[in-house]
Amino acid sequence: MTAIMERIVNAGGSAYRIEMGEEDLSGVYPGMKRFTVQISSEDSILGIMRTNSCEYSPLIPIHARDVAEETVTRWERDLLRDPGSFVSSLPPIPRTKTSGRENSAVIIQGSPRPTGNCAILASWAADAAREAGAETTVLFPHDLDIHSCIGCYQCYNTGTCIFQDDMTEVIDAVSRCRLVIVCSPVYTNTVPAGLKALMDRFQAFHAERTLGGQAGRGTGLLLAVAGRTGTENFRCVKAVAGAFFSIVGITPVSPILVDGMDRIFDLRSIAGLREQVRTRVGDSLVRD
Repeated sequence: MTAIMERIVNAGGSAYRIEMGEEDLSGVYPGMKRFTVQISSEDSILGIMRTNSCEYSPLIPIHARDVAEETVTRWERDLLRDPGSFVSSLPPIPRTKTSGRENSAVIIQGSPRPTGNCAILASWAADAAREAGAETTVLFPHDLDIHSCIGCYQCYNTGTCIFQDDMTEVIDAVSRCRLVIVCSPVYTNTVPAGLKALMDRFQAFHAERTLGGQAGRGTGLLLAVAGRTGTENFRCVKAVAGAFFSIVGITPVSPILVDGMDRIFDLRSIAGLREQVRTRVGDSLVRD
């Protein structure tokens, strides 16, 4: 971080240091710059405020650096006015978590239909993962409280999302697992809305992981079904799943794509498919 400004403020019999710095986060997110304002006393950090250049849209005449500089001025003024009240009002210091990889699998059943073909795939995958000795969690996005990502970019300041909903537990489960399995039907050539909302919210995990210097690790597997015949029907689903695996930092393996379901109707009638899922899941769990 490049130092831009430093002020020493004597207030209430104590000396406080307010510092402002700039970071180039283009390697994390293209064109992003982050500004940090930090206040400390006797080598103890009391508070941190961060803002980044992507937070402010073109129609808002505000820039991250201006906000950071105004924060320095405001903190100095409030500190001189009432140091005790000011210090007690400072927000908690942002911290990132350290994510481990347990012998576990998370299966995301992305279809809103609880008894459809994706549900069958998810159950087969769960059976295979448990058979391989993995602790297994199955998530149903359409049954969860998941707020849509609003692209505020504030997760790149703190490593966490501004929304407090079921995604906290979802991200925690995925951050600790060895294998992530996405089960998705093809809806209007892409994934269902609930599944896409869950995937989008992993931007916060990308921020946490990259800002915390955590290397990507783990395996991702896509299981998808399409009503129409032809593998070209999976083009968008594969692209969306691939982008999701990328921001989570896991390596995808060859997907299992089942087309022509409008004609076949029940994928349990496809000879050898369950064994194919079982083998792919087992093989994916031993990758690292």
